Amino acid sequence: MIRGEIMHIPDGYLGPYTYIALWIIMIPIWYYAGRKLSTELRSRQVPLLALAAAFSFVIMMFNVPIPGGSTGHAVGAAIIGIVLGPWAAVIAISVALVLQALMFGDGGITAIAANCFNMAVVMPFVAYYVYKLISAGTEVASSRRVIAAAIAGYISLVIASAFTGFEFGIQPILHHTAEGVPLYMPYPLSVTVPAMVLEHAFGFGILEALITALIFAYIQRTDTTLLYGEKSATQKMKKKNTSTA
Repeated sequence: MIRGEIMHIPDGYLGPYTYIALWIIMIPIWYYAGRKLSTELRSRQVPLLALAAAFSFVIMMFNVPIPGGSTGHAVGAAIIGIVLGPWAAVIAISVALVLQALMFGDGGITAIAANCFNMAVVMPFVAYYVYKLISAGTEVASSRRVIAAAIAGYISLVIASAFTGFEFGIQPILHHTAEGVPLYMPYPLSVTVPAMVLEHAFGFGILEALITALIFAYIQRTDTTLLYGEKSATQKMKKKNTSTA
């Protein structure tokens, strides 16, 4: 059984081939995300970026125990990706994950890039594009958008858990002794992927969907101009007047 906090990969679970490869992948992603923020993030959304990092930090600290000695949690990456955009979510969630690893040991130091890839890249990008696909052509106040946000939250966490399970499961293949004894995570893909996916599909994915839908519905009722890619009523009117002139 996979024990511990199952989405925050601890040190010693991944071998150097995996965690170094993920550091190599994440460094240019962090760089590009930072560059994107300087051009895409609107001034009204800047304070939300700090709040998003704090929100993700707090929500991931609430670990729920599950049978077998593991714990899990919601991430908040889906709603951050939908509201601020996936590139902003990369920065916000990465900051939360780095602080958790350094301050509380929640996730390993060597595994920071792996955890960031799973929760700060896979989750917000999957959530954002699932949300856009389902909500396409609807008004911003439509109830279909709330449903789209919920589905996006659910699917994004389940897919992120599958990536984590895959990273665990390839360790016996990559790192073992001459006798075939695994040096890191001992369980194969046939164990790790189903274990991760099932726990999130029937538990934490539902929690992520609920949180995503509730926060989205609140923003939908208060100020939809905060949503990534949405124009204010004034901007829409200007565009309409320009096109009809």
